[in-house]
Amino acid sequence: MQTLALSPPDLAAVLERDGHALAPAVLDGAEVARLAESLPDPGSQAGTRSLLALATVRAVAADARLMSLARLALGGGEVRAVRATLFDKTPAANWKVAWHQDLAIAVAGRADVAGFGPWSVKDSIPHALAPTEVLERMVALRLHLDDCGPANGALRVVPGSHRLGRLDAAGAVAAAKASGNVACAAAAGDVLLMRPLLLHASPPAEAPGHRRVLHLDYAAGGLPGGLRWHADA
Repeated sequence: MQTLALSPPDLAAVLERDGHALAPAVLDGAEVARLAESLPDPGSQAGTRSLLALATVRAVAADARLMSLARLALGGGEVRAVRATLFDKTPAANWKVAWHQDLAIAVAGRADVAGFGPWSVKDSIPHALAPTEVLERMVALRLHLDDCGPANGALRVVPGSHRLGRLDAAGAVAAAKASGNVACAAAAGDVLLMRPLLLHASPPAEAPGHRRVLHLDYAAGGLPGGLRWHADA
């Protein structure tokens, strides 16, 4: 995992090549502490969805520094945050996630549109697996609120796997076995940029404490066929 400070062209090149790139020290310690204090405690759950409803989360999602990273990742046009989720790992919720891609998007309402589905409902919000052309206009900015290394369940990724297209569960496992993977260590205030199609997994923490990550999904453009992002509801 790239841990050195990167200039914008270099960061964009690493993201294009590997499907992930680290932007260090985007927020300072005081900013991280204020944001963390404003967020709900997931308790025994792995994460908390729909956090764009919180003013503090909307503010950080619209922060010029994060917006600049999202624009850089998505080609420089108009972008906006469309979903925010808080993940944590504690002794009460020391969870494991198998190899997968982030294929589901949150929408305002269900509609029968070619390429979208299967459908599900999570926390009363309709979700659909999205077609590749939509996912390629998205990027996740994972803002770390705690230092995160291999011992506390850092994300593991398969570099370059975002170029494999959409994979089913069996294909994801096979591709992960066929390629090397790396741990994405990060410090509080760092932002990990990640393509939705990048294969990633998360092991349980060896020494669980807080491992809070505010996962912000950004998108360029709208959705077809009358579908709308849930953030626009």
